[in-house]
Amino acid sequence: MALRSFTDIITETATLKGGMDAINARLITPKIPDEIREIPSDRWLSAMTMCVFQAGFSWKVIENKWPNFEAAYDGFDIGRWSMMHDEDIDRLMATDGLVAHAPKIRSVGPNAHFLCQIEEDHGTVGAWFADWQIADYCDNLRIVQKGGSRLGGKTGQMFLRRMGVDTLVFSNDVIKALGREGVVSKMPSSGKDFAAVQDAINHWHGETGRPLTQISQILALSVG
Repeated sequence: MALRSFTDIITETATLKGGMDAINARLITPKIPDEIREIPSDRWLSAMTMCVFQAGFSWKVIENKWPNFEAAYDGFDIGRWSMMHDEDIDRLMATDGLVAHAPKIRSVGPNAHFLCQIEEDHGTVGAWFADWQIADYCDNLRIVQKGGSRLGGKTGQMFLRRMGVDTLVFSNDVIKALGREGVVSKMPSSGKDFAAVQDAINHWHGETGRPLTQISQILALSVG
């Protein structure tokens, strides 16, 4: 099946949503690489942790509790939390104002370790994310999913989107749109699925010049 022009998808979406002005008002522009490069390592761990805790839970409740998390985790220093131990988990489970979910609390340790490895290999955490290229998006996303803890599904994608990284989020509507376009019919999991998605986004970005974030949003809006 030949991949359809993204221009046609945009035109149909504009008709559905009340015109291009209405669509453009809803589109997000990702951060430029220099902005991403300057984000401190602790903010990456903080954002990861927030997304992990919000998965399957009330986002607003976690947002309201977040100052308590920042205090309890001492600002999310990645070196400190890469050496997380059982006493930390016991203390955090008993700390008022947090969410006593042991597997999610425990995920902070391996996620901090993952970020420390990135920092060791690339100088800073932000430098690695800033150097991401659209042609490598699916490979890099899989590194995050496999290298981190509890960052599979949409959690890792939401983390990237919040940090301003150019991100395709596999929301339910995006999956429906990708299925309609003959790309994938479910959340990508195999190498074949990710290769099909990568080919599609390479084509659509090359055609329109739009960032992945906006391609993702337009696909979601095109569903209805």
